[in-house]
Amino acid sequence: MAPRNLSDGNPFFQKQMYNMIELFATERLRSLYPRIKAFLEEEIYPFEAEWLQMPFKEVEKILRAKREKVKSLRAWNPYHGESHGGAGLNLMEVAQLGELLGRSPFGHFTFNCQAPDAGNIELLLLYGNEEIRQRYLHPLLEGEIRSCFSMTEPGLAGSNPVLMATTAVRDGEHYVINGHKWFTTAADGAAFAIVMAVTNPEAESPYKRASMIIVPTDTPGFERVRNIPVMGHPGEGWHSHGEIRYTDVRVPAGNLLGPEGGGFMLAQERLGPGRIHHCMRWIGICERAFDLMCRRAASREIAPGRALGQMQMVQSFIAESRAEIDAARLMVLHAALKIQEQGQHAAAAEISTIKFFAANVLHKVVDRAVQVHGALGVTDDTLLSYYYREERGARIYDGPDETHKASLARKILKQYGVKA
Repeated sequence: MAPRNLSDGNPFFQKQMYNMIELFATERLRSLYPRIKAFLEEEIYPFEAEWLQMPFKEVEKILRAKREKVKSLRAWNPYHGESHGGAGLNLMEVAQLGELLGRSPFGHFTFNCQAPDAGNIELLLLYGNEEIRQRYLHPLLEGEIRSCFSMTEPGLAGSNPVLMATTAVRDGEHYVINGHKWFTTAADGAAFAIVMAVTNPEAESPYKRASMIIVPTDTPGFERVRNIPVMGHPGEGWHSHGEIRYTDVRVPAGNLLGPEGGGFMLAQERLGPGRIHHCMRWIGICERAFDLMCRRAASREIAPGRALGQMQMVQSFIAESRAEIDAARLMVLHAALKIQEQGQHAAAAEISTIKFFAANVLHKVVDRAVQVHGALGVTDDTLLSYYYREERGARIYDGPDETHKASLARKILKQYGVKA
């Protein structure tokens, strides 16, 4: 059974989308949103089931052809400013667009705003020198190359990012990098990695010990060991997570992004907007799973003349999912507005909150949709098994739920006089 079109024959879904757009409407969004929605419905949704059964490197060729049509819509690089070929959207507009693109596994990639490239582009815009911009940024903006971000290490707890064994030692006009990384998303086929490595081990603050350094993937000593299987699926190309070893990798000192020891400062620059991007993509996935769940409940008979949707337990799944998705959306948009108007520091509590709340809503909605589909839900005949497999990590990566909950609780309790 192929994943069905989101909106075909579904007036309730159409009404929900209309209400969402109008509630936070801007002229730019009113102009752009319908064009992108129509493109997804005509050019992407009908082919998803077939593409998910193909090697991604074959699908990538198809998507690159689709990208030429995206450029004609004036929707290319929607997360970036007009001077960089983008739509010039603010964070609130980007968030709503991110939900729409998130409804397809191929949405963000087709519009050149996929992770980790979207975040890496922001870093290069802010901290890349002219040579870096010419060599790496401009090809990324044109969609000619891909990149990856190499931070997590298998031997150390990712929940505490200051625990890092990878080193970059200055040797004249070069850095020599040694270390072992994994879950470097999209490393397979990437032109370069942005590597977090310890450059200032004696710095008093652990947050001033690491730096970000660009490493071309064809540099001697860069070894992509494997694509890590996620629940049995290693993936390939952009759609993969790589394990990488850096063995005496030598790169020019000019490949340093920002100041030496400034890696965590740079990471903070992409943290808030990055969480908005993640959470709104998850909400898009929730809407897709919700639509599939409702269609199944309406069409599946459990006895002659008795639809699955007439069962109170299924009705409970649907009601709870609708409430949770809507709550998550408003929570994330509130955080986006606060970042946009007051900055990331002012929105620190909201950023932690949306990360664990939206990830848990995603987990629950997809799980309920699988349950309503019964045996069909765990097959690859719908999108649900793909989402269940690929998005379970949402509660782990970019900070596990427990870390964000503890951070939020400390912020709250500090106001009551409780010391951290």
